[in-house]
Amino acid sequence: MHAVAEALTAGEELRLVHVAASRTKDATLRALLAKAEEQSVPVRFERREFFERLPFKAHQGIVAIAPPFHYVSLADVLGRRTRNRARLLVVLDHLTDPHNVGAIIRSAEAAGADGLLLPARRSAGVNATVRKAAAGAAAHLPIARVPNIAEAIRVMKKAGIWVVGADASPEATPLAEADLDRDLALVIGGEGSGLSQLVKRECDYLVRIPMRGQVASLNASVASAILIYEALRQRECSLRP
Repeated sequence: MHAVAEALTAGEELRLVHVAASRTKDATLRALLAKAEEQSVPVRFERREFFERLPFKAHQGIVAIAPPFHYVSLADVLGRRTRNRARLLVVLDHLTDPHNVGAIIRSAEAAGADGLLLPARRSAGVNATVRKAAAGAAAHLPIARVPNIAEAIRVMKKAGIWVVGADASPEATPLAEADLDRDLALVIGGEGSGLSQLVKRECDYLVRIPMRGQVASLNASVASAILIYEALRQRECSLRP
């Protein structure tokens, strides 16, 4: 529901919206259908059997058919500065779980990040599962798909952006001591493997989240949210009189 509603709000060119006929009395859905009509997006009411044939089981009785996701370029992301504050980018170093990627997109957009980068190969792209997990955030956050993460980091550094990698090693700077109030790109490593060695070497410095329990690491999307919101907290503190 949220993914389709936000796609309409963002003005995406949806081709068709399928809706369960049993949901027509839902007030939230009626508002969504009014927006679809306003944008001349066709709506088709379907029986339960239609949704049972779909590969997506948690569909909430609404599915939109859309063109392939539109990625922006790295230059577009670097050229975007909509606020009078330090830029914040999120870089994903070969995350393959679409639910993690979607959750990180949601956290990044909610915190006001300026863009997100992911690699063209060996990574989850912005597919239907990612867009659903992002709950509509993918419609609002500029996302670039780059051929090589290490090369993209070098380009960002030349543009004056500090690059900080999330890493659990003892030599990484503790999060409480890290300066994140600057033009910044946060790099999140892949599930299990973490940052690749080449990407780690390209980072200006590494930062680690304190772990006080028995487990050694956090889920990638949880770690991302902690880092993103610590960067936001530092920015907002610096703006206080």
